[in-house]
Amino acid sequence: MTRRILLVAHPRRTEALHVARDVVARLVAEGIQVALMPEEAEAVGLRTDSSVIEADPDAPARGCELVCVLGGDGTILRGAEMSRGTDAPLLGVNLGHVGFLAEAERKDLRATVERIVSRDYTVEERMTLDVRVARDGEVVARSWALNEVSVEKASRERMLELALEIDGRPLSTFGGDGIVMATPTGSTAYAFSAGGPVVWPDVEAMLMVPISAHALFARPLVIGPGSRMAVEILPENEGSGVMWCDGDRMVEPPPGARIDVWRSQMPVRLARLTTSPFTDRLVAKFDLPVEGWRGAARRNGAAGWDTGVAPEHGMGRIGRGPHRVQGTSHPAGA
Repeated sequence: MTRRILLVAHPRRTEALHVARDVVARLVAEGIQVALMPEEAEAVGLRTDSSVIEADPDAPARGCELVCVLGGDGTILRGAEMSRGTDAPLLGVNLGHVGFLAEAERKDLRATVERIVSRDYTVEERMTLDVRVARDGEVVARSWALNEVSVEKASRERMLELALEIDGRPLSTFGGDGIVMATPTGSTAYAFSAGGPVVWPDVEAMLMVPISAHALFARPLVIGPGSRMAVEILPENEGSGVMWCDGDRMVEPPPGARIDVWRSQMPVRLARLTTSPFTDRLVAKFDLPVEGWRGAARRNGAAGWDTGVAPEHGMGRIGRGPHRVQGTSHPAGA
């Protein structure tokens, strides 16, 4: 049976198209059939190439063993929409900036193709969210999200008045710029920018993060995976709201609309090339300072400090100087 891979690239990014041609050539040379969306096949200049087939826009990942995405997180999210609900996992090669969803970088392209050819990867599942928009009991829209569902004000000059609900119980009402309801995967995306916590992707939870709320209680919330979140756009709003799913699929809910969000039974499957923990990804993507003068001071015991741990008790040792105990001279996080 012929192997087939769906290749997804940004059709208007020169670098992505150049990389796509290279990947197609490498895969075809290994006897693997490559599927491209019609617009991308045209942009890459391979629409008439017999080694490339055009994917069905209604089911692009059908018959594919893998969806390989070349681009940033936005393009990877588009690939997730194509792969969700199929057996084909998603593998992203980062051509953007942060690329939290990507599994490989541009410089690792040759090795990545080799791993694809040899099927040398593991697969993990990521939680997604289902969302329903209704007004007066009538459903007006349905969608889903891998990262987040955001309900935001449509115009800069007007606050959006929202009522929040968890598990059918009222929680709070406030005016502000909106709210983000996110998965652990999305905790490093919009929810992070709005002040939410970073949640490890294997944690079973959902997030609710207000955006610039004009309220005394507007803290980010971590909610159990079996709970149901709801946001009502209050009818007395002077402005209007807009709902985004992963910053791509947009709905304009009318005043008085209710948005219900809950954990979906259909995850997104991601292909993993490494077994390194999420901590390493977090440090690399955010360029966190794990080395430097603080680390050197701890390693070298600088300025008279002893940073060892007493193995027999598991307690911090007392410093060499009088009345100096490790960890008591500076506030936490210093």
